[in-house]
Amino acid sequence: MGQKSKILGYVEGTSTLVLMGIAMPLKYLGGNEILVKILGPIHGLLFMLYLGVLFFGVGKFWTKDAFAIGFFAAVLPGGPFWFEKKLSQGKWSLEVSEPVE
Repeated sequence: MGQKSKILGYVEGTSTLVLMGIAMPLKYLGGNEILVKILGPIHGLLFMLYLGVLFFGVGKFWTKDAFAIGFFAAVLPGGPFWFEKKLSQGKWSLEVSEPVE
């Protein structure tokens, strides 16, 4: 699940940046809305899939806080990159490491 989350997080984050950084300026500054019509629904689908992966990972791999913070991060441009870095570091993980004696 972690690898799926990471890949989907990076793809969703990239789609947000492309939508906000390229497609929307072309629409509002250049009058060309074709990229928004194409990328908007793709980004929406990726966003929902990403949230689904996070939701189904809660209780199996991550704490409940991971879903709430992941949702908030997914709304922000570039947020999934930060969130996936924290997940890969073990933050919000259910795996408890045994203390070394």
